[in-house]
Amino acid sequence: MSDLAIVLRSLRARRLSTIITALTVAIAVALLLVLLTLRSAAALAFNRGGGNAHLLVSADSSPLTTVLNGLFYAAPPQRPLTLAKIDELRAIFPFEWAIATQQGDSYRGNPTLAIDPVYFEKFQPAAGEPWVFRDGRALKRAAKGEAFEVVVGSTAALNTGLTIGDHIHLTHGSGSSREDHGHVHDEYSFDVVGVLAPTGTAHDRALFVDIESSWILHAHDRRERDGSLHKDDEEHAHDDHAHDHEHEPSADDAHDHGHGHAHAMTTAADLIDDDRLVTGLLLRLPARAGSTTPAALQQVHDMLRRDTTIMVAQPAEEIRKLLNIVGNIDGLFLTMAAAVLVSSSIAIMLALYDGMAARRRQIAVLRVLGFSRGRIAGLVLTESAFIGALGALLGLAISFAGLRFAASFLEAKVGVVIATGVDARAAVLVAGAAVALAALAGCLPAFAAYRTPVWRSLRPLG
Repeated sequence: MSDLAIVLRSLRARRLSTIITALTVAIAVALLLVLLTLRSAAALAFNRGGGNAHLLVSADSSPLTTVLNGLFYAAPPQRPLTLAKIDELRAIFPFEWAIATQQGDSYRGNPTLAIDPVYFEKFQPAAGEPWVFRDGRALKRAAKGEAFEVVVGSTAALNTGLTIGDHIHLTHGSGSSREDHGHVHDEYSFDVVGVLAPTGTAHDRALFVDIESSWILHAHDRRERDGSLHKDDEEHAHDDHAHDHEHEPSADDAHDHGHGHAHAMTTAADLIDDDRLVTGLLLRLPARAGSTTPAALQQVHDMLRRDTTIMVAQPAEEIRKLLNIVGNIDGLFLTMAAAVLVSSSIAIMLALYDGMAARRRQIAVLRVLGFSRGRIAGLVLTESAFIGALGALLGLAISFAGLRFAASFLEAKVGVVIATGVDARAAVLVAGAAVALAALAGCLPAFAAYRTPVWRSLRPLG
């Protein structure tokens, strides 16, 4: 019988103890792998998601909240800015571009970003990487009488199954809870005209519409609340009734009347200043060729900060601060996971050492059969290392599931899109450490096996 067969038979004889000890190792390995992978993947995702805007302005409570809401769709901003304020900010400095955005609607849980159509030409989801359309085209500026259009991010298209030519109705709010007061804007339909290729950023889960179409949706709600919509409908109905007395309507007239009454309830002509609200303003300053940081960036940032009615953030700087904070917490979790791994190796040592008393007779028999002391100790060390290897393999499998859960949670709650693959270098490092610690833990039981006396262990029982 080979040494490996002896080790495997010994493990099967103590099946329950082996499984429990291996699971302890597996949990520690999985924790370390998930934390190490998330550490690098999240940092990459946050840095990519900042885009090529130098500044982001909102009315949120802090610069970090501004970035998380405006670029990662963590939550819809609660306080808007007026278009007059946006025009005032645009006039402060000769920006390379200044793009207003609005959040607040969604579709099947995917956030909607209302934008100026120039957004796809100027803003880059990841610095140096422009938008790529997997299918269709970008938005056209909303025009009177034309259908509203929507462009769908790659993840949103996957989640909803939307393709070119589909028609959808947006939901006010996220629609995920009663607190959102979500209702469907079923008065207006949006036509899907484009599907974006993956960018590896939070924008993949968003839908994009023209900002004026979003203003019209909410102006319609405002007019329903204040009663002006119903008043206008009565006036239109009166005019239609008077017109009907002048001539009999044709079939085409009846068709136009039905759709006109349904779709022309609110138009751009009905918008007032309070309807033209903005939740974010993306700003990019002119910079020298080859430079990513404009010389006037800090000066403009400080100048904007003097306005107490707005919150201004540098996305790159806020992401750096966030990663520093997360890194400190991450270090604590890594220390705890390493402690769990060391504890699991201690559990292996105790399980094997406690089993030595019951295995002395087995060891003595092997000695009688010609096994040397060193070979006996080697069997115990191999058994210990085997438990560590088994735990490492189980931990690798668990870490895949853990990463998928963590990735979906971060995407849903924070808007960060991370890769779900386990970092290969981390996997080799952690698995090797688990096996090495397990083998080290087997040293004491191996020494006990080495010193087991043959004659005393073979005495008759009882």
